[in-house]
Amino acid sequence: MTLYLLHESASGYALLHAHGLDEIGQNTEAVANSITDLNRFGKVVQLTAFHPFESALDALNQINAVSEGLMTDELRSFLELSLPKVKEGKKPKFRLGIEETKIGSHIHEVTKIPCESGDFVRELIRGVRQHFERFLKDLKPGDLDKARLGLGHSYSRAKVKFNVNRVDNMVIQAIFLLDTLDKDVNSFSMRVREWYSWHFPELVRIVNDNYLYAKLAKYIEDKSELSEDKIPALTDILGDEEKAKEIVEASKASMGQDLSPIDLINVQQFAQRVIDLSEYRGRLYSYLVTKMNDIAPNLASLIGDVVGARLISHAGSLTNLAKCPSSTLQILGAEKALFRALKTKGNTPKYGLIFHSSFIGRASAKNKGRMARYLANKCSIASRIDCFSENSTTVFGEKLREQVEERLEFYDKGIAPRKNIDVMKVAIESTQNKDTEMETEEVPTEASGKKSKKKKSKAAAAENGEPMAEDKPSAVTNGEALEDPKSEKKKKKKEKRKMDEDLEQQDHAMEDAEQDGTAKKKKKKSKDDDGEDLQSASDLKKKKKKKSKSENDE
Repeated sequence: MTLYLLHESASGYALLHAHGLDEIGQNTEAVANSITDLNRFGKVVQLTAFHPFESALDALNQINAVSEGLMTDELRSFLELSLPKVKEGKKPKFRLGIEETKIGSHIHEVTKIPCESGDFVRELIRGVRQHFERFLKDLKPGDLDKARLGLGHSYSRAKVKFNVNRVDNMVIQAIFLLDTLDKDVNSFSMRVREWYSWHFPELVRIVNDNYLYAKLAKYIEDKSELSEDKIPALTDILGDEEKAKEIVEASKASMGQDLSPIDLINVQQFAQRVIDLSEYRGRLYSYLVTKMNDIAPNLASLIGDVVGARLISHAGSLTNLAKCPSSTLQILGAEKALFRALKTKGNTPKYGLIFHSSFIGRASAKNKGRMARYLANKCSIASRIDCFSENSTTVFGEKLREQVEERLEFYDKGIAPRKNIDVMKVAIESTQNKDTEMETEEVPTEASGKKSKKKKSKAAAAENGEPMAEDKPSAVTNGEALEDPKSEKKKKKKEKRKMDEDLEQQDHAMEDAEQDGTAKKKKKKSKDDDGEDLQSASDLKKKKKKKSKSENDE
């Protein structure tokens, strides 16, 4: 059975025929030694066909498909044309040697070509790669190196290409630095407390916060100089006037020893460093919150910014976290306990990093494991939405958080929670409504821009002394042109004038009919509704006729 080798080079696909090989008794070491000699290798492997890439973009697309284990249409047509044709119902009398096993399985599924990938084939392809310039005689020296360099740069650039606003590496570095800062600030604060307590030991009992203690140590300096005049400044630092007065009273009866000016200067400098570190820690936390809102808004709204950042950091990236199943995410961070339990055949851990979430703490002892499993499931959904969705929104995270709250109530009170499919439908509808609102907000701005342009053009025409063109209706409905609004106003005025004339004639007729000091009655004209005026006039006319008849009868 003959062996063909498929080599994906930077310039195109190459198919080589390896003949005269006897795999029985051949080992990889012997093949590796024979590869270095071109005379021996050239007699065994010969070029059968070559399909060059059309452009650098085509080369990048083809290599991306090969790396993902997919066979493109170009590669399929190249193999079908270059390899020997197989009759229907018969097995092929050749094999195709391939370096990548993924693409080999795809080729075999689609074309039924038997593919082989092993150490022997890999060594042969390595020899082909080493002496490939000798097989292609039309290439100039250095062309293949340039093609490899260009394709390598473009392939790496495409793999590294990312959205600047969604770089999860920044979150990983920020959470690492935040954890180290917490440890450092705590250790430095304890050192400040221990150092300054030699001078003012009563201050430790009054002030418990490390940041405020460092600020007070820097401000007070020498306790003997404290007086009631400094109470307002101490109140500004502490925010409590009673504590400020207590500090002043304690300084008067303090048991601490006096420190030299040089020692006090060193304590002040170290306290200032602790203050700066604490303030920088606050700024770093705000930076982490903003980055989490950009990268993983749903995960942050579900489980919190710090815990979500720790999950991303432990997984390596947001993509790796999205690929993790919920069972892995549940014990993420408790790997040592897991393997120790597997080794000793004990109980496996129920939670890892998600234990720091408030939901686990709020659950009862018997429901902590179930709550951790449910929360890990929702975190897995939120991370996948954040990783693969194009539009960043917190709607799904908020709905998932509501589901976790309902599950807590179910464990405590027995209230049945909503189904996941119903909650997701509501979330999708809310996101769609937001998108439509955004679109409707954009439309009026465009219309107002057009109106402003029209006004500017009219004003410019008036300044130049040109006659302004009348606004003509541009829209046509159902094939009928719209009427001019001025002509409609004229018609309405004519109709009103006719109605007024008719009413005046009726009034004259009724005045003539009335005799012997009959009182004249005023009639009200409603200009808004013309039909009502006509009815009232006719009613008055009938009444007058009746009265006139009754008078004549008398």
